[in-house]
Amino acid sequence: MPQHPPSRARPPQQQPRQQQQYPPQPRPQNYPQYAQQGQPPRQPPPASSPPASIPDTNLGLSAQDVSTLRHHQQLAHTSARSSAGSAASSQGRLLLDASSLTLLGRHLERVMGAIQTRLEALNRATELATAAQGARGADALAVADAEIARFRALLRQIDELEAEFEKIGRIREMVRGFRARVEAMERRVERR
Repeated sequence: MPQHPPSRARPPQQQPRQQQQYPPQPRPQNYPQYAQQGQPPRQPPPASSPPASIPDTNLGLSAQDVSTLRHHQQLAHTSARSSAGSAASSQGRLLLDASSLTLLGRHLERVMGAIQTRLEALNRATELATAAQGARGADALAVADAEIARFRALLRQIDELEAEFEKIGRIREMVRGFRARVEAMERRVERR
């Protein structure tokens, strides 16, 4: 008798797995249109990203000018009820979108106009004080001393306002430059 190799025990036959049934996925409303074109449905636009900004310490301004820029950016955006601008200035950043730069530029122009008006008023007051002092001559030493003190105070205020005017002017020109670059970049992007 021929000998057969020992038989191996066969494992019990496994039952075929049943595929789990999932509910059908809803199709986009315009699915047939995409299916005909062979393109997948478009994804919804991403959530809006925060506006572009740059640290205000990277602008090449003095610490005093940076402080002034932050203050005026916050004022401009607070008056326009823009939380993004207020948040950016409190985080030490300058917003680089055209609308924010325009808003800041207009605010700085109003501030410079107010300073200019105040300077003109102080100059008129200085001229009046000088004329009054010359008319009185040597009438009374006490009156002359008071007029001199008032005159010096006016000159000091004029100097302070002129310095503030120059500082705001530097910042305004920097903002104008950024705005021009951003608008040029936006035009190039729109042409594509």
